[in-house]
Amino acid sequence: MWLFGRKSASGFSASSTAEDVTQGLDGTGLTAIVTGATSGIGTETTRVLALRGVHIVMAVRNVESGRKVRETILNAIPTAKLDVMELDLSSLVSVRKFAAEFISSGLPLNILINNAGIMAPPFTLSKDNIELQFATNHLGHFLLTQLLVETMKRTSHEQNIEGRIVNVSSEAHRFAYKGMYFDQLNNESSYNPIYAYGQSKLANILHAKELTRHFKENGMNITANALHPGSIATNLLRYHSIIDGLVDWFGKYFLKNISQGAATTCYVALHPQVKGVSGEYFMDNNIAQPNSYAKDAKLAKELWDISLTMVAP
Repeated sequence: MWLFGRKSASGFSASSTAEDVTQGLDGTGLTAIVTGATSGIGTETTRVLALRGVHIVMAVRNVESGRKVRETILNAIPTAKLDVMELDLSSLVSVRKFAAEFISSGLPLNILINNAGIMAPPFTLSKDNIELQFATNHLGHFLLTQLLVETMKRTSHEQNIEGRIVNVSSEAHRFAYKGMYFDQLNNESSYNPIYAYGQSKLANILHAKELTRHFKENGMNITANALHPGSIATNLLRYHSIIDGLVDWFGKYFLKNISQGAATTCYVALHPQVKGVSGEYFMDNNIAQPNSYAKDAKLAKELWDISLTMVAP
């Protein structure tokens, strides 16, 4: 329906851009981390939040690319506050190093945007011998969140401002294996790149759900939500050249552009309409309904416990 721009409860639609949904909002004084800030919706999210005054820490695998993106944004927005820090989400050592360096910087943390991802590569194990999509899309972000949540808690208390965690998931969560195949996470013989991608995106939603339970139980002024950015032509398709080619030809007629793709992330991260909302799944700048597995509290708890075990030093 995005072609027709039909607005829903929020007043925004699938055709709304990141600038549209943040128009008039002032993020001055807020600090956010955006993972995967060197391309696609990560770059646009960084640019638009910086435009609204948010201090952005760009958590990137390629520091040189991060610096180039930073310079490009600064050329357009000279007042932007941008830092670049190295983070390889497929490496638990790198995640711990990034978190330690961020905490040592003394910066506050109001918003954590778990955006970076990899889509449907051939079967590959991470440096920690974990299937690469699960390692990058879920486990790296899980550990990053665990390590930074105390900083977010302290920031929200000191500033009396709600902290927000935003997990960029996907409608592809509907194409996961049946639930979570915990006993076959690293099994090459049962690996299907699309199903494994869907499983990692399902994990993003379940992670936000279980975070919400923990925050409510502990009276923490932090929310956690997941979202589908929309179908967008980005470099996520780099492992599928034929599909990528078709997207180049026909995508402009059927897919969102980058500005529209980053809108829901910026909306959930900054808009006052989302204050106090947690454990939800957003799409097209409105609350949407994920599949039944994504609503399963028991599955969310099981994923949490297994993830804790997998990231243990």
